[in-house]
Amino acid sequence: MHITMRQLQVFEAVARLESFTRAAEELHLSQPAVSMQISQFENQVGLPLFEQLGKRIFLTGGGREMHHYARQILGLVDEATKVVDDMKGLRRGILDISVASTANDFAARLLAAFSVAHGHLKYRFDVTNRETLLRQLEANEKDLVIMGQPPDDPALEATAFMDNPLVVIASPEHALVNDHAITLPRLAQEAFVLRDRASGTRTAIERFFAAHDIALNSSMEMTTNEAIKQVVRAGLALGIVSLHTVPLELETGRLKVLDVQGFPIMRHWFVVHRREKRLSLAAQAFKQFVLSRAHEFADLPRTI
Repeated sequence: MHITMRQLQVFEAVARLESFTRAAEELHLSQPAVSMQISQFENQVGLPLFEQLGKRIFLTGGGREMHHYARQILGLVDEATKVVDDMKGLRRGILDISVASTANDFAARLLAAFSVAHGHLKYRFDVTNRETLLRQLEANEKDLVIMGQPPDDPALEATAFMDNPLVVIASPEHALVNDHAITLPRLAQEAFVLRDRASGTRTAIERFFAAHDIALNSSMEMTTNEAIKQVVRAGLALGIVSLHTVPLELETGRLKVLDVQGFPIMRHWFVVHRREKRLSLAAQAFKQFVLSRAHEFADLPRTI
């Protein structure tokens, strides 16, 4: 096969976005130019890579295989570019980071503080869910990922850098707000709103209550912590979230943390990357900054 880097980039974008139009917008190309690159790429590969069903496009079996290798190749080229720039002593480059949505607030403050001393760098800062973070790690798409408990995967290097306490939150008017040492059986009588099952927070909650042989009464699932906070503020249910996600609400009295036996559930934040990844100087510097100074930006309320 005689394929070009441009063809790989266009193919990867179309495959990831499942759209010629969105790929053209992301790459600042016309849609006919994207279609031409894909046609030439398929001719070189010798297999159809996409199929269209109605208005949607899908990867074929061959397309899925090529997408896997395209992500790996583009990731390695990006990594090599950063390493070569470091070797040349260039004071420029891009630091590409993804963080779990729960870590958004303190991670943004961390990055802002780091950028003050490294203004020559450009930054990509992606806030997403656990499922996407794991996919990005598997594909080696990011320099570093900040997340809760990472999977037990020998291909990943994960370093814990800060506590991540999970707490029970309620509206200020809830009947349990002024109670102390609330038992888990009493808590289980209340309605709960929880994160979706792909969330690391949800996994930790289920493990905790399963260990105490207690089932939570939950009929609502939300994909974001913001949605959970809105439901709890409305008095519709209790929630369990990271303390890092509610400092403003606790400070203003919009939400309260309940005094529950066994809480907080203590987890940790991790900075993660693929073990074989050769980190650029910028990524090394940011990782060290996270490990040594993250606690300064936690902004945790005095509730535990």
